[in-house]
Amino acid sequence: MRFTQRARANSARTAVLVFGAIVVTAALAFAATEYTAPKAYPAKTYPARDEHPRENITIAADPYDMADKAGPVFALPYKEKDYLPIHLIITNDGDEPVSLATMKVQLVTANRTKIAPAGEDDLYRRFSRVKRRGDEPSRNPLPIPLPRKPDTGVGKAGVEEIQNAPFKAKAVEPHSTQAGFFFFDVEGVSQPLAGAHLYVTGVRNGSGEELMFFDISMEKYLTYRPATQ
Repeated sequence: MRFTQRARANSARTAVLVFGAIVVTAALAFAATEYTAPKAYPAKTYPARDEHPRENITIAADPYDMADKAGPVFALPYKEKDYLPIHLIITNDGDEPVSLATMKVQLVTANRTKIAPAGEDDLYRRFSRVKRRGDEPSRNPLPIPLPRKPDTGVGKAGVEEIQNAPFKAKAVEPHSTQAGFFFFDVEGVSQPLAGAHLYVTGVRNGSGEELMFFDISMEKYLTYRPATQ
């Protein structure tokens, strides 16, 4: 009888340990796929910015164009796929909220090429596996076709990132900052930031009036040198 009770107790302890290990493993797996946005500082602290003192609005653009900068933030290799991530930061130092519901962002290169931000579908398509010439289609030995799950080529971490990294805010409350990423397809553009401008339109004040467009020179980012002490 004592042996049976001891065996049951050991089995119960083993079950608890196994369950705990499963919970920890699942938590670690979830953490590995959870996108964490970089900290957004007030827009006035970034070199590439446009300030509208009258409306107390500043918009800054912070490109993630280098591997050492993008690596800690992104799971996907955007540069390898010819995408340029730009972190847009909007700070409202005024006493009224501003609306971003109709906001539009456009990157204009030095040769006046206008590039609109990529959407989720654009990113999925670029990262999807592409069939190479000469590849043979896989054959199904069964007489009926089998349903196949679409292959996005990005994995769980990539899906989490594509869904959560883009700029999503529809307003900026008084004395606060909103930020998020826009991804620009710069395939075929050797130096997309040199001489480029980021234009932001459609920002409206509390009365619904559209503010003058914001013109952010990306040269300010390229030529910025932090002060040395």
